[in-house]
Amino acid sequence: MDKKRILLVDDDISFTRMMKLNLERSGIYDIHIENVGSHAVATAKEFKPNLILLDVIMPEVDGGDVAAMLKDDPILRDIPVVFITALVSGEENASGGLIRSGYRFIGKLASEKEMLQCIEENLR
Repeated sequence: MDKKRILLVDDDISFTRMMKLNLERSGIYDIHIENVGSHAVATAKEFKPNLILLDVIMPEVDGGDVAAMLKDDPILRDIPVVFITALVSGEENASGGLIRSGYRFIGKLASEKEMLQCIEENLR
């Protein structure tokens, strides 16, 4: 079985390392980390992910700007994007996160089970 490729874009290096370890432990994902928001589009073109987990608040270029650049790119526009943010409550995580402007939002403090569920729903 081919592993699903997930690009994790977040400027918090310790958070991305932890997420990578947790998600790869499942054995079904290949996680690539990009810690510089302005490099996200180029990294996505090179890595060719099935899903992008994208931090909302980053220096230089925020997640909304990165998502707009992804949607403007004919090669990348159909890749699902899930925003990860500290601004989603535990109750909202438990119900699958929030949806705003057509994008799913999940909290950084989501449990591993909630994160995996959100990823699977968005890979379909």
